[in-house]
Amino acid sequence: MKKGGIGGANTKTGLHFEGDVDFLTFIRKQPNYSVKENNIFYKEKKVAVSFKKHGLYKFLEKEGIDYKKFISKRLLPDDAIFVIVNNTMFILEIKFQGGAGSTDEKLQTCDFKIKQYRKLLSRLNVEIQYIYILNDWFKQPGYKDVLDYIISINGCSYYFNYLPLKKIGLPVPK
Repeated sequence: MKKGGIGGANTKTGLHFEGDVDFLTFIRKQPNYSVKENNIFYKEKKVAVSFKKHGLYKFLEKEGIDYKKFISKRLLPDDAIFVIVNNTMFILEIKFQGGAGSTDEKLQTCDFKIKQYRKLLSRLNVEIQYIYILNDWFKQPGYKDVLDYIISINGCSYYFNYLPLKKIGLPVPK
């Protein structure tokens, strides 16, 4: 079941998520990283930009993109990280759960959502990756099929409690 997901044992190479804390909270705590507004800097060099929920649409407006011309309904990502060096927008969905619920079905929507994000961002000519950050609840055998499905979709992946910085193209602090 861990084929597409990696546990959070090595916090030196990525970000260990606990609960519903966002990406910027963690990146601010990393050596040599700083955040000014939603711009992410490593050793004072801009390496990425973060867009939470409606922030993605504010950015698109500034770029002259009317989302309604590409998709019929807004998708609100937990976070969207545009990494400059690899010209990729990483859509992060953080799902922490302690019992059966609506998140079960949300995990089955990555194919639809990545296609929608690709349509939405097509004019920007950027790559799209869709990543779930899941807690240990989803390691249960009952999630094997949905986790296998996620990694079967081109551009979709998941990690348990953790996001490796190297995976998204950000520098790993020493």
